[in-house]
Amino acid sequence: MPIQFHYLPYSDTGYFSNLVNDYLNQRETLKPFYTFAPDVKGMQEAIEARSKYPVDRSTLVSVLKKQYEQLPVYDAVQQNIALLANENTFTVCTAHQPNLMTGYLYFIYKIVHAIKLAEVLKEQYPDKDFVPVYYMGSEDNDLDELGTFQYESRKFVWQADGQTGAVGRMSTESLKPLIADLFKLLGPPGENLDALKEIIERSYLQHKTIADATQYLVNELFGRYGLIVLNPDEAALKKNYVAIMKEDLLLNTANTIVSEQVAQLGEHYKIQAHPRPINLFYLKDQLRERIEKTDGYWHVLNTDIRWNEKELMAEIDAYPERFSPNVILRGMFQETILPDVAFIGGGAEVAYWLQLKTLFDHYEVFFPAIHLRQSALWIDAPEERLRCQLQFSISDIFKPELDLIRAYITTHGEGDWQTGGESHAIDAILGELKQKATDLDITLKASSEAVIAKVKYQLQVLEKKMLRAEKRKMQTQLLKITRLKETLFPKRGLQERVGNFMPWFLNYGYEYFDVLKAEMHPFDPQFLVVVHSNV
Repeated sequence: MPIQFHYLPYSDTGYFSNLVNDYLNQRETLKPFYTFAPDVKGMQEAIEARSKYPVDRSTLVSVLKKQYEQLPVYDAVQQNIALLANENTFTVCTAHQPNLMTGYLYFIYKIVHAIKLAEVLKEQYPDKDFVPVYYMGSEDNDLDELGTFQYESRKFVWQADGQTGAVGRMSTESLKPLIADLFKLLGPPGENLDALKEIIERSYLQHKTIADATQYLVNELFGRYGLIVLNPDEAALKKNYVAIMKEDLLLNTANTIVSEQVAQLGEHYKIQAHPRPINLFYLKDQLRERIEKTDGYWHVLNTDIRWNEKELMAEIDAYPERFSPNVILRGMFQETILPDVAFIGGGAEVAYWLQLKTLFDHYEVFFPAIHLRQSALWIDAPEERLRCQLQFSISDIFKPELDLIRAYITTHGEGDWQTGGESHAIDAILGELKQKATDLDITLKASSEAVIAKVKYQLQVLEKKMLRAEKRKMQTQLLKITRLKETLFPKRGLQERVGNFMPWFLNYGYEYFDVLKAEMHPFDPQFLVVVHSNV
């Protein structure tokens, strides 16, 4: 397919926070909050340091073999699971909740980025191996977020038949009507449609839980690249984290340490996550609730469950899988069970990871190199033709719609609606009148300033009326600008935060992932724009 690629600095898009831009530019204010820079040198340092932090590889491999028993076998995956037993094998990890049908496009971009970085590192360090891992946040309970996706312009919402608790543990049984509705809309007919339907049916209609369905789905999409999907909701894995969870329950260590780090980071940037005295949830059946301590007992909120200290310690020793880290402790759990050298995350994830370095230092847990995940905009042929007709550059289309309209009218309009030149001349005259009035009587200064303010306001009103008049003359073209912006930046946000991968898979099949992976450059982080250039 005819495709062109463009790259923009993240700061030029207008869609990323000061913290993200400063992190990419390695501003001095942020250097105390991370260990390894997200560049070639930083990765080398991370790889060298990782060997000092051993992980329980035997348990990890055993859990993965068990989880993959019922999944289609991809040679690259089987090879990577076996490699994880070796001390010179490291992981490149990204994490996300098990969104239905993968949810949003950035779910895909995260995973492809992890795959690409693992490949690049293998090229740079041929004596070592690097395994891409998707760490599934299966214990999240935000069904409003995870049970929603959009296909074309229709929003699909799964009510889960009243289920509660961790979404990964929820039954898939009630998904049948939703999938049937989705299949009525999917198209166009062809091999890609048949492949997608088969993947969705096998994922969600032949697996009992959302976690199992997601593991199957992601394995089918990315198994050929060797991606490993890990569901961390396993007692064997959590046993390796019991000591830290106990300290959080008894001493509230994370709350103290992270609060100090948050205060320092908050002097310059917006804080993404705040710690609690206890940063654990209790999971059991359809229950997922926070744990709090009051009156000498540990309580599970909104239940009658409570323990004294001895009972609580016995519970966590016997059932570690019932205790689930929140956002403050989740990353450290991930790094405890994986031989990770790099973590791929979105802007918000980068921000909250930078809050955690001192916590990792306290527990002597490896703090990986944090990489901003790839962001991308895919422009299909109809939108590309429209962009060319409007004579907008690739960077132009990231500008606010009103700015594009003003620029277009200025360039292509019949009349001059701007009053800048006249305003400048009038300002000079008004300044002279103000000085004349003030020289005559100092008490007239306030009156003259009020008159000047009114005149300037009326000039602004006149300019807006002239702009509206010009807009009416060019209404057809301006509607095209609106259509272009609404298509490429739905809800005035990035495409990747609204769209789903299915339309692109239907058009391009597995080549869609190949194209994305080929054009991602992990050590030259820029916003990727993919243009279908058949115009």
